[in-house]
Amino acid sequence: MKLRFLTPLMLSFFFTFAGLILLFFAGENMLNTDFSGFLFLFFTCCSCFVKTMPTTLNRETPNDRPIIGILTQQVSDESMKPYGRTYIPASYVKYIESAGSRVMPIRLTLSTADYENIFRKINGLLFIGGAVDLEKSDYARVAKIFYKLALTANNAGDVFPIWGTCMGLQLLTVLVAGENLLTNTLAENVALPLNLTTDAYSSRMFEDFPHELMRAVTQEPLTGNFHHYGVTVKNFEENEKLQSFFSILSSNIAVNGAHFVSTIEGKKYPFYGVQWHPEVNRFQWNSEMNFPHSLHAVQLSSQLAEFFVNEGRRSLHRFDNPEEEAASLIYNYTPMFAGNFTGYEQIYFF
Repeated sequence: MKLRFLTPLMLSFFFTFAGLILLFFAGENMLNTDFSGFLFLFFTCCSCFVKTMPTTLNRETPNDRPIIGILTQQVSDESMKPYGRTYIPASYVKYIESAGSRVMPIRLTLSTADYENIFRKINGLLFIGGAVDLEKSDYARVAKIFYKLALTANNAGDVFPIWGTCMGLQLLTVLVAGENLLTNTLAENVALPLNLTTDAYSSRMFEDFPHELMRAVTQEPLTGNFHHYGVTVKNFEENEKLQSFFSILSSNIAVNGAHFVSTIEGKKYPFYGVQWHPEVNRFQWNSEMNFPHSLHAVQLSSQLAEFFVNEGRRSLHRFDNPEEEAASLIYNYTPMFAGNFTGYEQIYFF
C-alpha cells in the first residue's frame, strides 16, 4: 500500500511507532553524530510528507451545504389576506431545516431570467400545499419554469430534485400530464396508513426505511390528510404520460370511496410527491387537527425529510458569493404567530 492512501489515524500510529524506535536507538547512540544526522533527516522528511497530505477528505456526498428552495404560496384564505399576498407555513421550513438544509423562499413576482438564475444556485425545490389554480395561477406559472429547468438539467446529468406535498403532488401531475386530472377525493383532517404498492419496496424513497417503520406505515395512521381533490388511481393509470413518468408507491381510499394516488416517485427523474403532509407530524400541534404525533409518525417525517435533503446534496449548484447566499435565505424573515386564526403555528408572509 502506498503511503498517500493511508488515513490520518494510520499515519499517526506509523510516525509514533517509528519515533519510539528511533528514540530507543538514540539512547544507545547519543554520541553518534551520524545517527543524530539521520534522526534530523527522518523527521524533516516526515514533516514534508505531512504537509503534502490533503487537508480534506473525500465525501460520499459532494455538497454538505444544500439549499432547498420553497415556492411561496398565494394567499387564498380571507383571514390571512391582511398580512401578505404570499406565504410559507413555518412547518415546511422547519421540516427541511431539520434534515440539515437551509431554505430559500422563492417569490412569485420575478422574471424568467431571475428564476433561471435562482435555479443555478439552489439544490432542490419544494412545492407546498394550498389552494390555487394549478394551470393559470402565478404559482403554477413559476412552478412550470422550474419544472422545465429541472428536466433539462437532469437530462444533462445535473441532479435537481423536486418534491410536491398535497397540492404540490397535484401540481406535479398537471405539469407532467399537461392537463388537470383532479377529481373529488375528500380526505379532510384524517390520518391514514398507506396502502403500499409493490413498487414502494424497490423505490428510492423507502429503500432506507427500517423494516419496523415500513410495517407501521401500512398498519398505523401515520399520514395526515387535508385535501378535497386528488388524482384517482384510475385516472393516473389511464394517462400514458403519468404512467411512463411516475411510479405509484401508495394509494388510499377517500371518504366518498374514491381510490386516490397518495405517494409517487419519478421513474427517471428525482421528482417525488405525497398527497399527505409529512411536515405536520413534527411541527404542527393544533389539537383540533388530526396531526399524527406517535413515535412512528415522527420517524416517518424525519426519514422523508432526510431522504429529500440527501437528494439535494447530490446537486452541485452554488451561489456566486457568501453575501448573496446569506441575503437569499429564510433567516432574513420573521415568521408570524398564526395559531389563533389558522391551523398553522407560524407563517412567513411575503
